[in-house]
Amino acid sequence: MGRVSAPARPSPNRGGDRPRRGSSGTGGGSGGAGGGLFAGDQIRPLYAAGGLAAAASAGIGLAVLMTLTVAGWVAAPHGTFGEDIGEVLVTAVQAWLVGHHVGFAIPGGDVAMLPLGLVVLPGLLLYRAGRRLARTCELPRLRHLFRAALAIAGPYAAIAGTLALIGQTEAVSPSMVQALIAGFVLAFVAGGAGVLFQLLRDKGIAKRRLLELMPDRPRSLLVGTVSATGTLLATGALLFVVGLAAGFGDAVSTTRDLGPGVVGGVLLLLIQLLYVPNAVVFGLAYAVGPGFAVGAGTIVAPTGVSVGALPVFPMLAALPDDGPAPVLSLAALAVPFAAGGLGGVLTQRSAPAVVSESAPLWGFVCGVTTGLSCAALSVAAGGPLGAERLADVGPSAWQVGLITALEVGLAAAITAWVANWRYYRRYAAEPAPADADEAEPEAAPAGDEAVQRKRRSGAARTAAPRHQDGDRSAVPRRRRVRAAVSALPRPRLPRRRAAEEDDGEDFYGITYEAGGEVPGAREGGDTTGGDAARGPGAPDRHRGPDRV
Repeated sequence: MGRVSAPARPSPNRGGDRPRRGSSGTGGGSGGAGGGLFAGDQIRPLYAAGGLAAAASAGIGLAVLMTLTVAGWVAAPHGTFGEDIGEVLVTAVQAWLVGHHVGFAIPGGDVAMLPLGLVVLPGLLLYRAGRRLARTCELPRLRHLFRAALAIAGPYAAIAGTLALIGQTEAVSPSMVQALIAGFVLAFVAGGAGVLFQLLRDKGIAKRRLLELMPDRPRSLLVGTVSATGTLLATGALLFVVGLAAGFGDAVSTTRDLGPGVVGGVLLLLIQLLYVPNAVVFGLAYAVGPGFAVGAGTIVAPTGVSVGALPVFPMLAALPDDGPAPVLSLAALAVPFAAGGLGGVLTQRSAPAVVSESAPLWGFVCGVTTGLSCAALSVAAGGPLGAERLADVGPSAWQVGLITALEVGLAAAITAWVANWRYYRRYAAEPAPADADEAEPEAAPAGDEAVQRKRRSGAARTAAPRHQDGDRSAVPRRRRVRAAVSALPRPRLPRRRAAEEDDGEDFYGITYEAGGEVPGAREGGDTTGGDAARGPGAPDRHRGPDRV
């Protein structure tokens, strides 16, 4: 029986709900035996399609910001459109760069505190471009994801650098280096995410299986860090909402004093919404302890508030008055320890430590990674807003990162040790009676040995004869409770079905080739080969993967 191998170019849409592309080696055919393409979904060269996707994303984002810029020009006092058209275009380009978190240099200082909310616009456009790229290009395996992300990120970074040159004026000078780096990183992350999720959707692979690619310990640290950081961010959002509700009257009066009009009022509200993520990070810094500044020589922290004169901006009404910090806000100081406790428990539950002494260590590592995340958020949310007094705005990144690592790490270390101790105390294997050993299955998987011992011991305790009069007082109450807890099933990830495993092999790029010989199959003068002994269609276990 001859060799049988998998096709060299598997269909990139296996398991999806869209029609499959033809199985031609070049991918240029449409409507083959495997299905047809949607109208306009021609298979294109990867790098050409990536350049077109990057240009389309940048163009759509620039068009949206151009519309908002023209609306602001109409609402403000202005001259004739022909005289101001050049300034409107340059302002739209600068707004596009602000959306990518590119800083500016102005006479006497810098502007680096930019709205984090505006990053959502180019991020969504690049995500959409990545999904489109995955539909129109041949990307049959997971390792092609990085090449697809580079195909978008490279041209997009070049476009960002070009727009940084166009946005140069006498008063405003965007940073060329930041434009190149920010454009590349944002396009690589958002575009790569779009490619990845489209590949998963086409192949019918659940997104939760991405975590299965990670080793146990990095996955547990990721879960603990995300949970602790999310708890701190939720606390920061709560502090901002409560502060804004307390100063809502001042915010309304400030808006009336500005008199922006209908169009200007909508734009003012939009700008404040874009700065909400920055305010959430400021609240996080307040809950951790260091607080934040709203200008040189100012501080807003649990130790006290000193802000002085503030710019006329309605959103700043959420700040407390000068003096001692509000008493109710001091309760937020307990949140970092609660976040550390949650992160430590989840870190341990995702990957229990075999050595009990290592559980606190991994809990503290979770606190360190949380501190690094909060420091990065502080860098992105703060920065100077000009010269002189506004040269220092936002939280101190190193202070927030250090104190967060200590607070969250200490709490996570303690809770991880306690949770790990309780885990092994509850699920540790107990000696089973002789009758339970006789009733055990003939064979059990090696990985489920602890589970089998637990079930045997639980079954033996359940099958133990009760007291003759039906009174259970003969059995100690503590033993009954432990038996009931031990009978509970351990949380385990569901096993993958055979179909999913096949999809995973095709997705990860592992194929096997049948038709090899089994050692010893020709003993006794057998000249038919090993295939006949194995039967038709049986895989050759003595051959490695054909290609990866």
